[in-house]
Amino acid sequence: MNSRNTAQDIFRCHLCESPFPPLYCDICNFNLCKECVGEHLLDGSGEHKVVPIKLRRSTPSYPRCQKHGTRQCELYCEQCDIPICSNCVSSEHHEAHKKVDILEKFQRTKESIQTSLQELEKSILIQYQKFASEIPIQISQIHINSDKLTTSLVKLGENLHKAVDTLINRRKTEITNTYSKLLADLANHEREITKRISEIEQTVFDLNKLLDSNEMSLVCAYKFRGAEFKALPQQIQCNFPCFSPLVNTEQLYELFGFLFTCNKEKRQVLKKYIIEKPHANIAIVTGFKTLFSVACLSDEEVWTCGNNNEIKLYNLHGDLLNSIQTKSECAPSDIAVTRSGDLVYTDRNNETLNTVKEGNVHVEIKLQGWRPVNVCTTSSADLLVTMISNNCREARVVRYSGSLQIQIIQYDDKGKPLYSTDHTKYISENRNLDVCVADNGAHSVVVVDHTGKFRFKYTGPLSSTKELFDPVGITTDSQGRILTADFDNACIHVLDQDGQFLCYIDNCGLCYPWGLCVDTNDNLFVADDRSRVKKIQYSK
Repeated sequence: MNSRNTAQDIFRCHLCESPFPPLYCDICNFNLCKECVGEHLLDGSGEHKVVPIKLRRSTPSYPRCQKHGTRQCELYCEQCDIPICSNCVSSEHHEAHKKVDILEKFQRTKESIQTSLQELEKSILIQYQKFASEIPIQISQIHINSDKLTTSLVKLGENLHKAVDTLINRRKTEITNTYSKLLADLANHEREITKRISEIEQTVFDLNKLLDSNEMSLVCAYKFRGAEFKALPQQIQCNFPCFSPLVNTEQLYELFGFLFTCNKEKRQVLKKYIIEKPHANIAIVTGFKTLFSVACLSDEEVWTCGNNNEIKLYNLHGDLLNSIQTKSECAPSDIAVTRSGDLVYTDRNNETLNTVKEGNVHVEIKLQGWRPVNVCTTSSADLLVTMISNNCREARVVRYSGSLQIQIIQYDDKGKPLYSTDHTKYISENRNLDVCVADNGAHSVVVVDHTGKFRFKYTGPLSSTKELFDPVGITTDSQGRILTADFDNACIHVLDQDGQFLCYIDNCGLCYPWGLCVDTNDNLFVADDRSRVKKIQYSK
């Protein structure tokens, strides 16, 4: 995006309004050009101090003495903790007290404020935000586990006598009560942490305001609340119940089963292996001049978007089933499909995240100062959105639950940016909840865990390809493998969930592959530069 200067952005002389004045009156807070300096100094309004504009607001503002109103305070009484003037020094009240130069006190206090501010911003606030970001994930896991347990109970109940239905209802009530208590505890914990974060952010705001202030009375009177914030809250551990069926018709109630706490969730996924020769068995012609993204609505239908304002739905036979026009009439940046089957698209031109329900486009989120780039849905029904600031200086990933922003992923543990600030940033959540971003501007795949902690960066295998690694689309499969499209090298890189290179998919006639997605059977769909969607079988 090209930067623009508006009238409000330009410094102007306070007297003649000529742009970019080089001087500044530190007493009157006026911008001044060289031609107007003389007029300002001779205006008879009082004392003036003209400095280069780079040194504006550098003159400390000495307070007036509370007791001798016409006198300027040049000292500070340590015992009384107040600024005093030369007349106060000789008074009986301050005679034996320790006094220091007020400028020294001012500088010393500012240094203390700077230290406090850094501690809040770099350590305490980050830890609180980390705690807050983990709570929605725990809540999501509670719902997922609750659904699994309820399903297990219902399945077992269908195979037993009517009397078993009564027992099932009792156990379902136990599950509901257990999770209700967990959710209530987490909700209370979240409210406490959110309140603390608000207090810390307000304190950070106040400290920044003090750092910018030259009012010695305000600065010197500052008292840091660090001890209050350093006492970090204890993290709530969610121990999920499991169901253990023990059926005996004679002692049905006692042996039917009970809920107990599992230390670790067990997940069984059918093992699938990469086949020696992946092959494309379907190619859908979409009619776009340039095709960017593809998203599976089902195993038989895919949404596509490209260089115009249409989003098209095709079946595997290449039949056009539906077409949606964007609200802004501009091309969407990316598309995704929610767990409920609704279409989601990002529109970087009007800075919105939009949903399509029953053919109607709804603006879900309107951003301020940020442009959404790419989007994906998660196992917990959240949305992950990559975005770049309007000034192209920052990039981040934001997690949304509905329209509520619940997590920001932007920096690593050392405070360095995780992502580059240009080009596409396709995104996908892995089965272990890792967040995987194909950062095209950095020629790398960046992976963080669900809390936003950096895990690894992939920049291509040791045996280099013909061109520089050029990642565009990204997706993950049921095995936790990461697949990313290498545009310039016309292939797909396949990695394991820890970033180790496994193989290329480069034998399916791909032409500058772009967007990717997989269906529930781990078939890969690739949007390429010839406006085709290819369905590729690569594992079994």
